[in-house]
Amino acid sequence: MTLPQRVRLVEMAPRDGLQNEPGEVVATAIKIELIERLARAGLSHIEATSFVSPKWVPQMGDAREVMAGLQRAPNVTYSALTPNLKGLENALEARVSEVAVFAAASEAFSQKNINCSIEESLARFEPVMERAFDARVRVRGYVSCVLGCPYEGEIAPRQVARVAKALYEMGCFEVSLGDTIGVGTPLAARRMIDEVARVVPVEHLAAHFHDTYGMAIANL
Repeated sequence: MTLPQRVRLVEMAPRDGLQNEPGEVVATAIKIELIERLARAGLSHIEATSFVSPKWVPQMGDAREVMAGLQRAPNVTYSALTPNLKGLENALEARVSEVAVFAAASEAFSQKNINCSIEESLARFEPVMERAFDARVRVRGYVSCVLGCPYEGEIAPRQVARVAKALYEMGCFEVSLGDTIGVGTPLAARRMIDEVARVVPVEHLAAHFHDTYGMAIANL
């Protein structure tokens, strides 16, 4: 196997990790310290927060305060998830370096998670993309449930490819393929990425594997 000479790590813990913490909301100061330590550790791309309604994601209710309190390191990209136009506007005011939008490869997951179809979710991103381009802020696209869904089970690679292609053609500079529930295997991951790479150049793809069953490294 030929391994790449260089890889790019995008650290998700301050957003994807902390948003799932149950119980008491993690203090803003602790979030800021975590992000600053990650930067000092040498990570150059950190997803710091998410500009969503605190009603739905209480752990991310202090997004503005987190971004305002950061001592930003040079040459570090601090990004945020922005699922809608209001979230994007708030992120731009907070001077984020980059933003992200997300869609699902599973119709059932899309309905359960954001209360709309895949097509409707993609349509919602069009004004977000336009505004981000106007502000000269890059947009990363996420596709969830690429190897399995808690409601639908196995997801066909061609379905993942369809959603990834839509995000790429919409203007996302990179599309991250996420194994949301961590059920993937190396063979399934290879088949999925081979299918997606037919419609999105592989240099514009990223992978996001959860270690639910201890397979994340093997999948990568």
